[in-house]
Amino acid sequence: MSDSTEQSEDLAEIAAEISELLRKHDRTVAVAESLTSGNIACRLGAAPQASAWFAGGVTAYASSVKFEVLGVTPGPVITSTCAVQMADGVARLTHADYAVAVTGVGGPDPEEGHPAGTVFAAIHTTSGTDFAEYHFDGSPETVVSSATREALRMLLTALRDS
Repeated sequence: MSDSTEQSEDLAEIAAEISELLRKHDRTVAVAESLTSGNIACRLGAAPQASAWFAGGVTAYASSVKFEVLGVTPGPVITSTCAVQMADGVARLTHADYAVAVTGVGGPDPEEGHPAGTVFAAIHTTSGTDFAEYHFDGSPETVVSSATREALRMLLTALRDS
């Protein structure tokens, strides 16, 4: 089995557990994605009974979309503050109980003084919003894949802890 096939199965299992926990607690989730360009939403939307718990999402690749749609304060967008504001913004827009957001540098070149592979992810929960910073190696495709995986893992951890 190839690494990409194993990773795909791993992500499907994570999404299935997210589905189970959200349905069990009658909660919903939304996503706000920049560098992952809808990959997180795709994984969640393919999970069991997604229509019961997946509120939707915003692919906010352009900074103006982050500012105008998600309510991010204008300025640098590759920051933990931006990720937190994206998560809070999409939760507010969709009335979701939980939200996950990612922003960062896919590469291959640095942006805003951050090297390629720098990613900020945030999780909005019923008790607040937290973030994590990651530094991934590899091609832009690998960075997107790694960011997607870690964001889903963050969401799963938050759901298990609630």
